[in-house]
Amino acid sequence: MFHELLAAWINRQRWFGGKGRPIDNVSIESDVELSPDLRHLVLIVSQEGSGDRYQLLLGQRDELPDRLAHALIGRDRDKYVYDAVHDADLTGWLLDGMAHGDTRNGLRLRHAPDVVIDTTLRSLVLGAEQSNTSLVYGEAYICKLFRRLIPGVNPELEIITALAERDAPHIARPYGWIEKDLDGTPTTLAIMQEYLATANDGWDLALASVRDLYCSMPPVTAAEAGGDFEGESVRLGLATARVHSELAAAFPTDVLEAHDIKRMSEEFRRKLHQAVTEVPELRRHVPALEAAYYRVQKLTTQVPLQRVHGDYHLGQVMRTPTDWIVLDFEGEPGQPLAERRALSSPLRDVAGMLRSFDYAARHLLADRPDAERLALLADEWADRNRAAFLKGYREGGGVINTGDAALLRAFELSKAVYEVVYEARNRPSWISIPMAAFRERDT
Repeated sequence: MFHELLAAWINRQRWFGGKGRPIDNVSIESDVELSPDLRHLVLIVSQEGSGDRYQLLLGQRDELPDRLAHALIGRDRDKYVYDAVHDADLTGWLLDGMAHGDTRNGLRLRHAPDVVIDTTLRSLVLGAEQSNTSLVYGEAYICKLFRRLIPGVNPELEIITALAERDAPHIARPYGWIEKDLDGTPTTLAIMQEYLATANDGWDLALASVRDLYCSMPPVTAAEAGGDFEGESVRLGLATARVHSELAAAFPTDVLEAHDIKRMSEEFRRKLHQAVTEVPELRRHVPALEAAYYRVQKLTTQVPLQRVHGDYHLGQVMRTPTDWIVLDFEGEPGQPLAERRALSSPLRDVAGMLRSFDYAARHLLADRPDAERLALLADEWADRNRAAFLKGYREGGGVINTGDAALLRAFELSKAVYEVVYEARNRPSWISIPMAAFRERDT
């Protein structure tokens, strides 16, 4: 009965990755009692012959207050069972466990060196996330629980710990984490960091700038708009270059030789032709895209490789009163852990941010009747901020020479091809946003 309750409940959760496929079975791989009313479960959800792990903090009560009704899983043995991440009366145990370095039946709670954790704070769940669940404790900490568990150390924990040891700027300080062995491998279940209570999301700030430009009457240029974002883009470029520099110093580096560069170019082309079969509208851009990829193949210089962010865009940065902070170093969540930890060109991150400027500029046009009239303003805003970001990146020590420019363009175009497929599958009315990336431009 309990397993059936879990199966019905998990299929309704926004963070569950197996939607659209029947659940064959839900089994409990691990069940650790944290307190009389709180258990930590590792579930295996079996679908179509394969199984994925998920973690659940399970609360148990004789009576369920109204404030927890939305978290109800069901009744089991005369108890209400529910998703306890929403119960601030119980989640203090996570703070206490990390503060004291507790271990319970293989579940290890740890704190970063030389930190003191305030265990009196109560938690609140952030509601915007798709694949994880984050708890904010007061205005001090944010604890991200990874719902779907993949054996291995999460790249974000690895990176922020290494950068914190170097006193690197532009990161949120790590305070603690939770881990457990899965398949004999230490696996990150949660990470707790400094909560940036007074910071603003980079995407929201960029959209505010674009909105200000579109609403200006009479119409003005991006430089004249009251919410001009250029200065912030320069500072973000500076911060990005510093983060890349710190990553190169903290982790091993390597280079791509000519044969590896050729293989990378061929991979760009493979993904392009795969995308064309799904989105035929891409076909008219194939010659230009292949020409861009071929320019990469002709590079004769070595391409530096290092640890990178891996999923870099305006939604991954926060503007504090003093500077930009970079978050979420876990890479693309849907990719294998080894790929997310692999060395790559820092230009991959740069390309991701350039694409994000284009999305910010055109996002608000998707459903506007005057979109065609505003398209030139969108391009002007994007080009202005792309150029400013690259200026800051170079001033901060980031290298983009002639050969790098060809590689950067290829990374950007490959990202746009991916976006076209994503929008075709999920938001067809937005497909014009990435399709605009294939026009000729200078930045």
